[in-house]
Amino acid sequence: MIRVLVNGCMGRMGVQVISAVTSQDGMEVVAGVDPAVNSGDVELGGKVIAPAFTNLKAAIEVTKPDVLVDFTAPSSVEANIRTALPLGIDCVVGTTGLTPQKYLELSELAPEGTTLFHAPNFTIGAVLMMEFSKKAAYYFPDAEVIEFHHNGKKDAPSGTAITTALGIAESRKAAGIKTLAPGKETELPNRDGARGASVDEVPIHSVRSNGYVAHQEVIFGSPGETLTIRHDSIDRAAYMPGVILAIRKVGQTQGLIIGLEKFMDL
Repeated sequence: MIRVLVNGCMGRMGVQVISAVTSQDGMEVVAGVDPAVNSGDVELGGKVIAPAFTNLKAAIEVTKPDVLVDFTAPSSVEANIRTALPLGIDCVVGTTGLTPQKYLELSELAPEGTTLFHAPNFTIGAVLMMEFSKKAAYYFPDAEVIEFHHNGKKDAPSGTAITTALGIAESRKAAGIKTLAPGKETELPNRDGARGASVDEVPIHSVRSNGYVAHQEVIFGSPGETLTIRHDSIDRAAYMPGVILAIRKVGQTQGLIIGLEKFMDL
């Protein structure tokens, strides 16, 4: 039985993770952690699932989980990893905002046999969208990313958009394509950003508005044609198959792993 601690258990993603883990064979929620908890228990459908804590270290000491699932905030995720990983707790991190270099640094805290896993996106469709974008970038010289999220998202560009752009840049280099992000020089005075943020010469445009969950499209251009690859998450339940996959796989690995595709047969 895989013992799971859900950090950020009162958040929208945390609630979904608790429901998903509880429905699975071979795993259980042993604790929830959130500074906003107002009772001593994590409940699901009126039933007590596990004890609730406001302090991560205390929760680990009392419940001894195998895996920490973290969907919190960019401002707190590093401290959470620094608390859990040295204690031999495998970390499945969905919170974005940390750089690959920071993850590499944090992974050095892991004892032998312990894994720090991060996915910028846990939806299967988003992973495929990023993989397809890498393939398309080999053939299309121009590419731009437009990502749409709810206006409560704490970071822009999103982790998914940044990862997509870096993958496109990697494919361009492999193909020998030298493309600069077009149009920055056309931005009007005091209108910086009209052409988006440049991530390794790939423009990213971030939209934040009520009505969205998580959506992204990648537009490729070549003389006489365009190609658009788009993924839409219309409900947070879409993230759960990827989260469950990561929980099951993380105990079979060690060290630093970034990207759900590492656990998929791609």
